[in-house]
Amino acid sequence: MAEPIKVDFNDNKNGGGTTKEVLIPPDKAGFKIVINILITIVAGAIFYYFYLPPMSFRAIEFYIFWAAVAGIYVLANFVTSKALFRPEFIPYARKHSIVPIALAAALGLVLLVGYLTSCALFRANAFSKLLDVSDKNDINSSVTLIDSTADFENIAMIDSVASEKLADKVLGDLASLNLESQFDIATLYSTQINYKGAPCRVYPLKYGNVFKWLSNTSDGFPGYVIVNMNTQATQFFFLNKDSTEGYMKISPTEHFHKNLKRVVRFRHPTMIIGNISFEIDESGTPYWIVEDIKKRVGLISGDDVRGIVLVNAVTGEDTYYTTEEVKEGSSGDVSLTWIDQVYDANLLIRQYNYFGTYVNGFWNSLFTQTGVRKTTTGATYLAMGDDVYVYTGVTSVTSDQSILGFILINQRTKEALFYNSTGATELAAQGSAEGAVQDKGWKATFPLLINLGGEATYFMALKDDSNVVKSYAMVNVGNYNIVATDSAMGDPDLAQCIRNYQAVLRSGKKVTINIDTSAPVPETVDNNEPGEAVPEVDIKELTGVITDIRSQIENGDTCYYIAVEGFDTYLRLSASVNPAVIFLDTGDEISVTYTDADVAELWIDAQLA
Repeated sequence: MAEPIKVDFNDNKNGGGTTKEVLIPPDKAGFKIVINILITIVAGAIFYYFYLPPMSFRAIEFYIFWAAVAGIYVLANFVTSKALFRPEFIPYARKHSIVPIALAAALGLVLLVGYLTSCALFRANAFSKLLDVSDKNDINSSVTLIDSTADFENIAMIDSVASEKLADKVLGDLASLNLESQFDIATLYSTQINYKGAPCRVYPLKYGNVFKWLSNTSDGFPGYVIVNMNTQATQFFFLNKDSTEGYMKISPTEHFHKNLKRVVRFRHPTMIIGNISFEIDESGTPYWIVEDIKKRVGLISGDDVRGIVLVNAVTGEDTYYTTEEVKEGSSGDVSLTWIDQVYDANLLIRQYNYFGTYVNGFWNSLFTQTGVRKTTTGATYLAMGDDVYVYTGVTSVTSDQSILGFILINQRTKEALFYNSTGATELAAQGSAEGAVQDKGWKATFPLLINLGGEATYFMALKDDSNVVKSYAMVNVGNYNIVATDSAMGDPDLAQCIRNYQAVLRSGKKVTINIDTSAPVPETVDNNEPGEAVPEVDIKELTGVITDIRSQIENGDTCYYIAVEGFDTYLRLSASVNPAVIFLDTGDEISVTYTDADVAELWIDAQLA
């Protein structure tokens, strides 16, 4: 290989000298420049097709894309000029890379300035105003009052995890139609909606793998799964393959020209695509809802929703609606009241955390932290009227052991309501509910906020390891020691749970326990021979202070043994018969009626109402 050719030129005009490198162009230099441009266009087009960046200065993806295009040209230039292999061509390749590198640097400078003008250090006030929060609301004026089981008809009785299990099961039940082997549930795009007045989740499908995609993509997806989160009724909704439209062909899990994001990008090249969710209208027609994101803080920060692209999942037809049109419920003659999610939950919670963090300025959020709030871990959904609200608790940034209140945000209109209600966090409430059935090992779902008789109450289901609902629990928001379950026998009874909770609310810590004297006398008892009748005894009353309380598990049930001051015999009380017994502590006053049958020396058995 020949050595690089270098020629020294001395500039002697001023008595000095400079050294310059000779630019040695490669063979057919002009042709190779054309080749470099073509390579850049083709490679850039392929990158654009798969990366799908918005052509907007407000999107980070825009800068990444053009930096990549510049890099492609520079690499092609060095390859075609042979500068990677022949050092003598490096000066030429370097000179012909100046323009794309300069453009990339200019874009980088714009991004840097945009970042500085968009960061919370300078724009804390703007961040705090992304969400308009209405404060000091009364729970009785907003959250539907519940007094009986009939009021639970619009309440989600299960969480998203249990709902997903039901969706998987109904798909498995269709094994005879070969659906289970070809498709899976696409849980990522499911959200809770109101469908025909009931809280439901709708689950689109996705292909099991690339080979199953090849086998089915020509027809598309045959339907979707609907789970009623109140009744737990689950069905697979079949689309009509023989109709003009046929199956669902547009989906974010599809590939190439039928991929939802690609469809939207090619029709809306400058739009910043946000969250994608799946909904159905009242007739069951499936739609994809794609958020159009706008930046409200500086150049690149402060995500908010400008509008939505509504894409028919069967035909692929799309229509753009502004947030105001959806909020009003119509656009021309088209009704939009069935749309439940315009703003996804993560975006709304993030905006509230901006409000809670920066409401008193950036430096306050770091040091004194006066009035700084944040949402608790986790969130759930609450149906009110024809809308769905995202719910989560709010706590102080300096302590997450209790809540300062809770926030409800309408996912269609973005109306945000804060309620002052000090009490337990959702995690603490879950712990109280699980503690009531600790011998069973059941786990509580994320609590749902309800207004039961004017009391802010956490309602949750208790599930076993298979996500089967075994019981219900209610925990008072203001005092998480006030807990009630329906039973400990694995047979959910909502009405009993309500009765138990209302009884505990009325009595507080002064629990009155009464024996059901109308119950028939059992044929046998301990210390009696089988078949021997229990002697006739009188009903007696006892009121006193608890001096000792112990418990043990007997035949799957938790029994409490209680000693009362001035009374020598322990009272044995079953938690499955009367859950209120789990709230008793030593020092509490208790009023009891019992039958003194002398059936044991240390305890008296009782059947409680």
